[in-house]
Amino acid sequence: MAHIFVLDDVLDAAVLTQRILTKKGHQVEIFTEEREAVQYARKNHVDLAILDINLKKTNGISVLEELKRADPMIRVIMLTGYPTIETARQALRLGAADYCVKPVDKSELEQKVSAALAN
Repeated sequence: MAHIFVLDDVLDAAVLTQRILTKKGHQVEIFTEEREAVQYARKNHVDLAILDINLKKTNGISVLEELKRADPMIRVIMLTGYPTIETARQALRLGAADYCVKPVDKSELEQKVSAALAN
């Protein structure tokens, strides 16, 4: 299965995502700090990153750009509780595989992760 990391400023949200995806057989690391997540991705092979858009020090769009510079092939799904057309367009233009609105339904998350990993 896939090696996935989740970056969300809310630990409970990251843990919930981890539980859902671990049950599907994925190896899932969680982070609440942007720097730690980016450093982890630089040192480890990651198949998929799941990034919240609203983070503590920066935003998920900036993290997406940084990850894509380091590894253009990394797949990314963006999450947000505050969706806007602008952030959705920007994330997809920068190479995100998908964009999900929180709270994400379990089956929707599983389907979007499957689809992102298949591409």
